[in-house]
Amino acid sequence: MTHSNQAKGSLDPRRWTALAILLTGAFLPPLDFFIVNVALPSIREDFHASASTMQLIISSYATTYAVMLITGGRLGDLYGRRNVFLAGMVAFAAASGLCSFAWSPSVLITGRILQGFAAAIMAPQALASINAIFPDHEKSKALSFYALTFGLASMAGLFLGGTLIGLNVFGLGWRSIFLINLPVIAIAAPAALVMLRETRLEHARKLDLGGAMLIALALFALISPLIEGREQGWPNWSILMLSASLPLLLLFWRYEQKVGAAGGDPIVEPRLLQVPGLKRGLFSALFFYAFAAFWLTFSVYQQGGLGRTPFEAGVAILPATVGFVLGPFASGSILRVFGRYSAAAGMTLEAAGLFATAALISFGTPEYLFVALFFIGAGQGIALPNLVKTVVQRVDPARSGLVSGLVNSMLQIGGALATALIGGLFFSILGSSSDAGSIGHAYSVAAVAIGLCLLIAGWLSADLPLNNNVHR
Repeated sequence: MTHSNQAKGSLDPRRWTALAILLTGAFLPPLDFFIVNVALPSIREDFHASASTMQLIISSYATTYAVMLITGGRLGDLYGRRNVFLAGMVAFAAASGLCSFAWSPSVLITGRILQGFAAAIMAPQALASINAIFPDHEKSKALSFYALTFGLASMAGLFLGGTLIGLNVFGLGWRSIFLINLPVIAIAAPAALVMLRETRLEHARKLDLGGAMLIALALFALISPLIEGREQGWPNWSILMLSASLPLLLLFWRYEQKVGAAGGDPIVEPRLLQVPGLKRGLFSALFFYAFAAFWLTFSVYQQGGLGRTPFEAGVAILPATVGFVLGPFASGSILRVFGRYSAAAGMTLEAAGLFATAALISFGTPEYLFVALFFIGAGQGIALPNLVKTVVQRVDPARSGLVSGLVNSMLQIGGALATALIGGLFFSILGSSSDAGSIGHAYSVAAVAIGLCLLIAGWLSADLPLNNNVHR
């Protein structure tokens, strides 16, 4: 099956300009997750809100985003990636406006849910469109820019949030972190309308609403307690929801099989997961994003163990940022040397950096952490584009939206699992202690656990060929 509006062998002359627009859609969702983390103290002071309300401001966005990614990717396949990308952008701008003018915590939480929904519609179209409009020999370079954007968004959020709140432009305080999205989208949306080529399934059918609702319900039952449960001491509702997630996933799978057998168009085609290496690649993405737990644990170590301010902690992470910027640009050379083991090489380098941080802290020499942080960032920058390419390219570009949604969803689930499990391990080891030695020890154990997850991800990705017979 081919994608419409693009003849085989043709090249879109505006594809690199289109990439810059698409990367806006990849940049905003992770930016808005991390930028709000920095603003939470100001929001709490303004609304006199409880800690549980503050957690909801974060988790409502993260949960909605992760739950809706698969459906968002499928919408692009069916109704056109440019159309869905634009709809997601406009909705994201409207939700950001609601957040910025929120007059109560409940309104802000509502805005965050709408932001998460819009982000899940918008984000998969960027990766899917890259796979659809770029020829094979240019995809590595395009995906390197995608990986760079994806990673820099999280790091930029930590700096931009503090800067905007500190400057207090027009007395807006924390509200400016949402308003900043509006001029960006005001420029990107009209440009997308003009510059993006429409791609979609050639013989698109209607959305599988039953499948969409079941997968959303199953993922909500899995992800929501992982995000909220640890913060609340694993209450009964979180255990019940986790217990229900597997039966719901099985029910979804049986439903999709029935839809396919009846000649329908399931939201996740069962035969798609039979593509050689696809399941292995998705599980690699799951373990790969255990790295999300690093941001939590290392932040606590820097501020609690080393006594750094949030700004000083942000400056200290710059070597990782530099490594992440340089890593994707080295992907081409890494690919020529390591071939199909390129993603594994990046993950191994990243794991080595994490092990090095644990060793440096254990030996009492944190002043050399900048070297290890550089290798962590470089490894992440090398691994991400190579992993994404080997997974997304396994299917026909017409179904890139679905696979992009699957990849992003696995990354989000992996991040939620790691934050809950490795974060839980970190706080269990730390207990009630607050001295630098105890925090350093707890971080070191967590860093080793994250590194081991990365090595598993590298092993899973190691046997995935870069070029595969495309499933159509």
